[in-house]
This record gives sequence, C-alpha cells and structure tokens, in this order.
Amino acid sequence: MLRPGRRTPGRTVPLSVLPLRDLLGEAFAGMLQRPGRSALTALGTVLGVGTFVAILGLTATTSSQIDGRFNALTATEVTIEDVAAEQDPHAGPAFPENADDRIGALNGVRAAGVYWTVRTGADTQVRAALIGAKTQGSDIDVVAASPGVLQAAQPTVSQGRLYDRKMDEDGEFVTVLGSGVASRLGITTLRSHPAVFIGDQPFTVVGIINDTQRKADLLLSVIVPRTTAEKVWDPPEGGGASMLVATELGAAQQVAELAPTALRPDHPEYLKAVPPPDPKALRTGVGDDLGRLFLLLAAICLVIGAVGIANTTLVAVLERTGEIGLRRALGARGRHVMAQFLAESGALGALGGLVGTSLGVITVVTVAAARSWTPVVHPATVLAAPVIGLITGVLAGLYPSWRASCVQPAEALRR
Repeated sequence: MLRPGRRTPGRTVPLSVLPLRDLLGEAFAGMLQRPGRSALTALGTVLGVGTFVAILGLTATTSSQIDGRFNALTATEVTIEDVAAEQDPHAGPAFPENADDRIGALNGVRAAGVYWTVRTGADTQVRAALIGAKTQGSDIDVVAASPGVLQAAQPTVSQGRLYDRKMDEDGEFVTVLGSGVASRLGITTLRSHPAVFIGDQPFTVVGIINDTQRKADLLLSVIVPRTTAEKVWDPPEGGGASMLVATELGAAQQVAELAPTALRPDHPEYLKAVPPPDPKALRTGVGDDLGRLFLLLAAICLVIGAVGIANTTLVAVLERTGEIGLRRALGARGRHVMAQFLAESGALGALGGLVGTSLGVITVVTVAAARSWTPVVHPATVLAAPVIGLITGVLAGLYPSWRASCVQPAEALRR
C-alpha cells in the first residue's frame, strides 16, 4: 500500500512512500497468488542450500571416521628401507641377521620383520605339481619374510598356521600362501599336506591366509622363511630388502627415529625409516579435498536455482505489466516497484534456504544413523545456509526488478 509522503515546498504532488511492513505484505501476497509457481521457483534454492548443508555435514562426519581409522592402523606402522647402495655401492645388505631382535627390543614395538621379493629367475615357475601345468605360476611373487613380518601384517589364517621362528632358524622348506595364490594353484585344503614347487624345489604348505590388516600384497604371494630363501636363492642384493614394524599407538614416531641406529649403530645412514603420516594432517587434507569437490557441486545447484528464480521473476514482470502500470499511475515510484519484486525473489530464496537447510540436516543424520556414525554439523553452517538462500534470491531478482522499475505507466496501461 502506498502512502503519501511529506509535502515538499514548491511541489504539488507529494512523494509516495512504501513502508517495510507494506513491502513485505505485497511480496507475500505476490507469492501466494501463484503458490504452485512459487514452490517450483524455490525448488532450485532448496536443492542448492540442501546440498550445501548436507555436503558440509557429511564431510565433517566422514572426516571424524577417517581420523579414527587412521589412528588404529596407519599410525602404528613404520617401514624401514635399505638405502645402503645409495650411500656406498660396496656396502652390501644393510639389515643384520638379528634385525628382528634389535627392533623388537625397542619400547613400543609389537612385531617386526625383514622381507624382500625373491628373484627366482625368469624361467622359474610356481606350481602345485612338479609335472604339468608349467605356465600356471610364472607371474606369482615369492616373498622371503621372517616370522615377524607375518605377525606385523596381522593376517587372518583360514587354514593351517603360520611358520614360526624355529622353522625360520632351521631353514625348513615350508610356505604360507595367500588365498588368491592358493585358489589359483588349486589348493583348497591342507588335509592332504599339499606342497608347491618353486622351480624344482618343493615347499610344504603349512597355512593359507585370506586377509591382512597390513601389506595386502601378501595375499597374492608365496611366502617362505627368510633363512630358507637365503639358502636357496642367496641373500638379497643391496637395497632389495625392507622391514615392516607394527608399534603401539603413539610410539611410531619414536621407533622410526631410533630404528636406524638400533639396527646399524656403525652406519645408521644405510637405513631409512618411514614414519606414518600425521593422522590429523591427513584427515584435514582428505576433508579439504572432499569439501572443495562437493562445494563446487553445491555452487552449481545454487546457480541453477538462481537462474530459475530470475527466469520466473522476469516472466512475472511481463505478466504483471498492467498491475505495475496501475501502481505507477497511483503514485508508486520506480524504486518501490523494484523493491517489491526484489522482496518477492528474496523471500523465495530465503524460504528455499530454510527448507533446504532442514533437508540437509535430515540427510546428514540419516546417513550417519545408517552407518552407525556420529553426525557432525557445525552451527555456523546451519545459520549461514538460509542467508545464502536469501542472497541468492536477491541477486537473481536484480535484473527482473530493474526491468519492472523501468515500465512506464501510460505504456503499461495501453497493453
């Protein structure tokens, strides 16, 4: 409703004013005249803001889960590499024979062992029988590992057992198979005491593992004791061996710092300890990557919603040209008409933002409940989302409102 303003000396027609209460009333009246169209117009903002809230909430929720998992596994794993060949070409293997005992004596170490991939030769094959099937195992890796490696990898034994320290010291010809290799060689049970042949050398299969917490490539390998591998194929060349260390939670950094000196006090530079990444930094990095990716999708949804509001508002301006002309003839000024349409588009955006925020929070809680996670939604996200919807609606209504303010009363009334 337009109300007369104060008289200005020298002017006969008072300036009209449009109070805020009347402006909001006109805006909501315009929305309620076409409720179906208004709902469809706000749908784009609902999707955009809902996606925004859901993405931020799910990113925060999954980041906390990632942090917990990395604390449990990655933060307790240290790898030590033989870099003696880089320091001295004539240095030879860097790991001493009692490497497992030396690392095991450090505080915080749960299990440790040396391993390397055996170079059996291009013509050497892994087979389940000495005769026939000559090509079935030409690309199967043979891994020499001390018993500490099997303990540090935390495998799940489906059949049999793991070879122990005595078998390793005695150089027995035994092996543990990954489930993938066992299936490939046709070994399904250990009741018949099967053996595999690496070249012409038989190894008795004492166990089959079907899962590991660390070093998953063991599932696709034939694992033999370290001492046995050294007798048959000689020790590894410089730089060929590594060590896997499982530590207590919180001890990995200290173990990585002390391990080179504990193994080779005469040449600690021959060994390179790789500590686990900082879980907090890794979690933050993963969260940032996910956040940037999904926020881009949310921005696209908001742009689509803004285009929808702008298009619908522009159509409304064309349809209501007569109404605009009548308002201008009764004294409404151009900025009043512009404010009215801006209020309508802003109200649609704010309404879409509120509904979208509610749907986003419901999505986060539903996904977290389904995965048995703790939902995490920052309060700032909930407060900012409706404001983003309001701003989106106002920006989308700028051009149509400006077009409406430029409508001339006489021209509009002639249509």
